[in-house]
Amino acid sequence: MAERETNRTTTMKTIEIEKESMEISEKHETNDDPKTIYRGWKVMPFIIGNETFEKLGAIGTLANLLVYLTTVFNMKNIAAANMLNIFSGSTNFATLLGAFFSDTYFGRYNTLAFCTITSFLGLLAIQFTAVFKNLHPPHCAKESATCKGPTTGQMAFLISGFALLLIGAAGIRPCNLAFGVDQFNPKTDSGKKGINSFFNWYLFTFTFAQMVSLTLIVYIQSNVSWAIGLGIPAILMLIACVLFFMGGKLYVKVKPSGSPITSIIQVLVVAVKKRGLKLPAQHPMLSLFDYVPPKCVNYKLSYTYQFRALDKAAMLTPQDKLNQDGSAADPWSLCSIQQVEELKCLIRVLPIWFAAILYHLVIVQQNTLLVFQAIQSDRRVGNSNFKIPAASYSVFLMLSMTLWLPIYDRLVVPFLQRYTGKDGGITILQRIGVGMFLALLSILVSGIVETKRRHLALTSPIGMQPRKGAISSMSGFWLVPQLTLAGLAETFTAVGQIEFYYKQFPENMKSIGGSLFYCGMAGSSYLSAFLISVVHRTTSESATGNWLPEDLNKGRLEYFYFMIAGIEVLNFVYFLICSKWYKYRETSGSSISSIGSA
Repeated sequence: MAERETNRTTTMKTIEIEKESMEISEKHETNDDPKTIYRGWKVMPFIIGNETFEKLGAIGTLANLLVYLTTVFNMKNIAAANMLNIFSGSTNFATLLGAFFSDTYFGRYNTLAFCTITSFLGLLAIQFTAVFKNLHPPHCAKESATCKGPTTGQMAFLISGFALLLIGAAGIRPCNLAFGVDQFNPKTDSGKKGINSFFNWYLFTFTFAQMVSLTLIVYIQSNVSWAIGLGIPAILMLIACVLFFMGGKLYVKVKPSGSPITSIIQVLVVAVKKRGLKLPAQHPMLSLFDYVPPKCVNYKLSYTYQFRALDKAAMLTPQDKLNQDGSAADPWSLCSIQQVEELKCLIRVLPIWFAAILYHLVIVQQNTLLVFQAIQSDRRVGNSNFKIPAASYSVFLMLSMTLWLPIYDRLVVPFLQRYTGKDGGITILQRIGVGMFLALLSILVSGIVETKRRHLALTSPIGMQPRKGAISSMSGFWLVPQLTLAGLAETFTAVGQIEFYYKQFPENMKSIGGSLFYCGMAGSSYLSAFLISVVHRTTSESATGNWLPEDLNKGRLEYFYFMIAGIEVLNFVYFLICSKWYKYRETSGSSISSIGSA
């Protein structure tokens, strides 16, 4: 499986973050339009219905695309895996642009409206490739030694569907949860209760969509008909569109208020402009522009001595003019020290973010190459003829997260709290580190299991499959341990990442923190595609033979896994060094708005 909006655990953490964000916003004055009518639960049938069918449609199509590309489009395993890795990375990177355009220009309603329709058109285009014979290559017969690949036109049509899905995901992912929250008044008790209930319903719909998609829809696609199996998600997405627009006149539509990305760019630009200025050796705050807006949700950040070159953006010169309220007349010539400190928060996080990119390499393999392992394993359940679809094995990763998270929160954290005295039992970076170690174990187990699978396939195969080698007599359930470890790793590192970004960024940069998480996964997808291509090309002429051929039995996939394990060892050491260097964000303990009004 190449793309899956996000896993259940990270969604739970996002929900917790949204709750805390609401609590923070309630502490500050707002300029709510008195004419705003919050209809709350009256519009939830449209919003929750839209989200449920949208997730069923998107996940139902994306979950099994790797198998679709190799069996219907006759693509080579490496080409299909790389294509979906690039697609996955691009959709995750696109969320940054989606959040920016939503916050700055269009607002969440318009963004969701456009992107929901775009997603439907993308799913419809992909479904057409299964329905119409001239949009996909001819089927490969069992006795066929060669298979005809897709034409340029067929690939162009398929990629156009991917492009539409990319645009849809760019707007839906950063906006759908926040748009639901917009429908409740956070100043009233009923509104606060409604928000909490909405979060629970949102989590339920996400879990429900994952389970249905990875089981029922994937089964229909693999065993009944690709045309029907891809048509069902398209129909579900159409229903999502209809439900969303049915409530169009009832929604609260928050106007765009600007993106903090602009402030970040301003600091960089002004720092470059003033790079020739000399920083004061002592008491830097006395010569830095310390203006704070009277109404701002951010807490005032303490001054730090790291990255002092950026302080030049806040140095007052005779050429800098101020408005009557004390603000800079030209924000592209003078920035406040608060803006500078906000950028420093981002820069300090980046080394940890890079380590997370390398960590996620393990999870990417469990969603791509593992599918090929499953295809050449014995997927029968017991002595029956029922076979678990190869893409459905990801359910075990999700179940591992689902079962472990409450155990960790209810039992492990209280136990650790008694010994460490910390709120979470351990620090956020320690939690991320535990997950990285578990990910290392997961990829090591993957290599060991692949060695066993390949050995049994070469010595005691149970059958043949077109364009594939012998099916190993190893049960597909041997893949469960590595998926379980990967699920445990996600509950530590993925959840810890989101919490880390949230707590280390100022309040108005939470959306950037969420986008940074997606961008990290995007970097992992691109890096995985690069490594697969390089290994496939360099080992094809080596003495050991191609590690990643079409027939895994003729390759050495376990070597590739062990190579990833080596990268993870180095990354773990790098992460420990970064963690030792990192200083957690400090605030003055009061909000800027309260300081400005004092």
